[in-house]
Amino acid sequence: MGPTRPYHYRYTSHREEIIANDIRRSAPADGYPSTVASVDRARVLARALDSAVRVPGTNLRFGLDALLGLVPGLGDVTGAAMGGYLILLGSRLGAPKPVLARMVLNVALDTIVGVVPVVGDLFDVAWKANMRNMALLERYIDRPVETRKSSKGLLVVMIGVLALLAIGGIMFTIVVMKWLIGLF
Repeated sequence: MGPTRPYHYRYTSHREEIIANDIRRSAPADGYPSTVASVDRARVLARALDSAVRVPGTNLRFGLDALLGLVPGLGDVTGAAMGGYLILLGSRLGAPKPVLARMVLNVALDTIVGVVPVVGDLFDVAWKANMRNMALLERYIDRPVETRKSSKGLLVVMIGVLALLAIGGIMFTIVVMKWLIGLF
């Protein structure tokens, strides 16, 4: 027989204990077994979507998400919808906004790049957004404070990179427009 509380941890600070209690309170009414079952189902889904099949003779793995991505438009949206289950589970487990935002960013990047023919399909095989989200969710369950801090830091960096890309895109557009106007 396993422990009645599989997520039993030692906490070094009062703040970590409060966060862990929040996770416990956000668990379904029937308690930990149901939470563990949800996490197990999510793990199976993530593997099915991202690494169900291994290419013989290599370490390359792909899943249903990459196969769905072969269907133009609809495939990537369907993969994103299935990946949304992990985000929903993270929300039900009480993951903080930075962790959920990071999970959404993983799925959004996978979906947006996945729309590009061929390149998007190769990106789906390499990025594995659902496996990343599952690892992030498990890390949050194990170490909530560290995961929250690292997610905040990564989000700040990503927002900075996106802002620089937007500024670069605008600058590029201005230069091209000036060049085109100069031709006439």
